[in-house]
Amino acid sequence: MTANITQFEGSGRGEEEQRNPPRDHSAPDTAHGIESDGSGARAADVDIPRRLVGQSAPSDSRRSLISVPGGRFLMGTDYPGGIEADGEGPVRPVFLASFEVDAFPVTNDDFAAFASATGYKTDAERYGSSYVFWSQIPMDQLEELIEGTIPSEPWWCKVRGASWKHPEGPGSNLENRRNHPVVHVSWDDAACYAAWAGKNLPTEAQWEYAARGGLVQKLFPWGNELTPGGMHLCNVWQGEFPFHDTGQDGYTGTCPVDSFPPNGYGLFSVIGNTWEWCADWFTASFSAAPEVRDPRGPAGGKTKVIKGGSFLSNASYCSRYRLGARSRNAPDGSASNIGFRCVRK
Repeated sequence: MTANITQFEGSGRGEEEQRNPPRDHSAPDTAHGIESDGSGARAADVDIPRRLVGQSAPSDSRRSLISVPGGRFLMGTDYPGGIEADGEGPVRPVFLASFEVDAFPVTNDDFAAFASATGYKTDAERYGSSYVFWSQIPMDQLEELIEGTIPSEPWWCKVRGASWKHPEGPGSNLENRRNHPVVHVSWDDAACYAAWAGKNLPTEAQWEYAARGGLVQKLFPWGNELTPGGMHLCNVWQGEFPFHDTGQDGYTGTCPVDSFPPNGYGLFSVIGNTWEWCADWFTASFSAAPEVRDPRGPAGGKTKVIKGGSFLSNASYCSRYRLGARSRNAPDGSASNIGFRCVRK
């Protein structure tokens, strides 16, 4: 599907413009959300309702958990093609205690069980909108559904009625997507799900350690070539961004979480498909200090770390599908390419 996305230029002014200031060309391939209070730093994480904590069935809380041995690894990257402003480097030694991590991102089926059991409403459902990539919206409904765009990135459209149950807005559903990663979930939503499942969101260090699968300082979970021997091993963008994704990897949107081989620890879909929320507040300031044990990031901030890239990641605009790459989003923000997985100590 193609269209002239410049038709969206000039829309999405006002509140979105104030809370989503224009970013440079190295901006991530995800829309920044709108913070609920419109202010700045949050000093504490979401207050999780007590009724949600540890309420999942035992079979769910143990489902597909991978045991990751504790140990030392080199976190971050000094890759010459990296994005310095994101705080990708310097490479630094980190020691982690052992933990368990979901083999798969949380799927639509998983989240549906949570919502059914608790009556939980996501931030997108309460706000009445979420961000959708322009080409995912039916062309005959563009004017009807789009409330505005991010001025610096007009391909990100604020769509009325978009939510995890309706990924492209009213009229869309989860048919044939039950095993796809859930999207349009904020960090706050993900934290509530994790508490219900008796788990946590991974720290950035846990996420990166598990995603590397035992490899040392490789760009991807399988090595340093994105498509070794011409083989596609993850769901990212091919073609001219943001106009046309050729889908050479088999997909032009999200895909089932088990579509590609797992990494060395048995984790699926750690690169591409959807970004994944981490527990940490975002900072771009790191130093090559002596070994740090179980780091958890700053005590507060404005945005949360996301890792892994998405089906929109591409070499020409957003190469953040590398293991050492990282980005950020407001904790109550959501979009059609952000999901999550959980960990348990």
